Amino acid sequence: MKERKDIKEQYKWHLQDMIANEQEWEKGFASLLPDAKELAQFKGSLDNEDKLYEFLTRKSENTALLTKLYIWAKMMKDVDTRNSKFQAMSDRIEMEVVSVSSMFAFVMPELSKFSDEKLRGLISNSRFVDYSVFFEEVLRSKKLILSEKEEKILAEVGSFSDNSKLVFSMFDNADIRFSSVKDENGKMVELSHGVYSLLLQSGSQKVREEAFNSMFNAYKSHINTLAAVYAGNVKKDWFYAKLRGFSSSLDYVMYGENIKSTAYQKLLSAVDYGTKPLHKYIALRKKILGLETLNMYDLYLPIVEKQNLAMSYEKAFELVKSALKPLGSEYIGLLDSAFNDGWIDVFETRGKRSGAYSWGTYGVHPYVLLNYQKTTHDVFTIAHELGHAIHSHYSNLAQPFEKAEYEIFVAEIASTVNEVLLLKYLLQSAKGEMKKFLLSYYLDMFRTTLFRQTMFAEFEAVAHTMVEKNEPLTAEALSSKYLELNKKYYGKAVKHNDLIAYEWARIPHFYNSFYVYKYATGITAAVSIANRILKEGDIAVADYKKFLSAGGSLPPLDILRLAGVDMETDNPFEVAMKEFADTVDQLEESFK
Repeated sequence: MKERKDIKEQYKWHLQDMIANEQEWEKGFASLLPDAKELAQFKGSLDNEDKLYEFLTRKSENTALLTKLYIWAKMMKDVDTRNSKFQAMSDRIEMEVVSVSSMFAFVMPELSKFSDEKLRGLISNSRFVDYSVFFEEVLRSKKLILSEKEEKILAEVGSFSDNSKLVFSMFDNADIRFSSVKDENGKMVELSHGVYSLLLQSGSQKVREEAFNSMFNAYKSHINTLAAVYAGNVKKDWFYAKLRGFSSSLDYVMYGENIKSTAYQKLLSAVDYGTKPLHKYIALRKKILGLETLNMYDLYLPIVEKQNLAMSYEKAFELVKSALKPLGSEYIGLLDSAFNDGWIDVFETRGKRSGAYSWGTYGVHPYVLLNYQKTTHDVFTIAHELGHAIHSHYSNLAQPFEKAEYEIFVAEIASTVNEVLLLKYLLQSAKGEMKKFLLSYYLDMFRTTLFRQTMFAEFEAVAHTMVEKNEPLTAEALSSKYLELNKKYYGKAVKHNDLIAYEWARIPHFYNSFYVYKYATGITAAVSIANRILKEGDIAVADYKKFLSAGGSLPPLDILRLAGVDMETDNPFEVAMKEFADTVDQLEESFK
């Protein structure tokens, strides 16, 4: 693994496009609190429309700067989590967020005293057009808003309420140590999150087993601490839910995104119904691989030899561009900008945050963090994260700052549309062993994105329900529940190795509660959208760009309807489950 200084500049993102240097950051930081203090003087005067407009305009400017400073510090830390300077800057801006939020604690209580008639008038007032969604949220959430004093207390609590997430992040990215593993050539390899995903695709079952044992024994050795950290996060969610008058953390989180919690339950029910073809696929994998015992660490092994899309980053990017041509020349031009203009941080380096994401701030091109390895999964990750990035680009371009940010529910759709289009593009020309490989890869996309993420979602629901019933979240209880779910989803064809019970302890997304289900709904919606784009062409692409450009200007389910998908019906789930079942049948037929 290389140090960051050894990576060529062309493979690093240009964070200077956001903030030139630390001096500019410090200058912006120094202006935040004084400006917020001036804005706090508007307290008690928001019923005057002129004062209200001035306040909202200046507050948007303050929030935009705060957001930019926050994201820059976090992204600078992510490229080397060991760097104490950026750890400190990240901590400072987090505390500043709390301080500024505390100063604005009066806003929602004051606005919630407005009559429904006055709020509706502001919503329809052209002068306040940029803030119409904000006022709609005030109107929708009036009954949840607490007193000014209580809101101020909650804002102050924010300085430590996310400590569980921070503790886990530091442990998972900076402090955890894994045992080295011998590769297929007998060479000792230093294990990391990125190397682990690579070794799980090794042709040697012994290598896969050693990587699996190294990874999960590391978490097992800290399992009681990790259980306590996670329990703190779940209890925090229940604390906020109760204060806002909700009967469950799930209802609280879903309400915040303006999505009915029944959508969560619909997903669990639909996937539960679809586990039969998943069990069939797992059994088919075992048969094709010719393994006497199929282990959990064997599930990432390609079932067709020597068909892996191992290629350089440059070739992988060109492949993604070719696959996304149905989205039009404008979209392809944006991909070129991403490649050439410093949007992407490409390779894994010591101390760099694991995984991949897309992030950014209004008024600046989006960014993508990768830890690219020459695997099929990483090729698809390029397509996935660029889906997020281009979504942000279109939303920022079409919407004002106040309406540009979209809910996570729709975020995971654009990314997965790109993955589905890439898979279907590759299948068009594939024959023989390559076609078998791609069919299996598509099935694994469903398995990991739809079924596995839904299993995670069900685990979260179980954990939160336990806390709501005053049941302790011990390491033993959490691991037992996780192993039970693993058996339910994967069936009897696979050996549920004991260490898999601790997998929950290494999932970062569990610290963003009720997030992972959106991956599952994302692929469900994406299958319908991608099929429509390939079938209907320009008309479907135009509708899809309306979806990408909507930002947060409408409720998430209404935004998705712009692309022709209604998640309040059974149709998208039926389409996705049928596509999975049909692909299982195609793969089985191809091996006869």
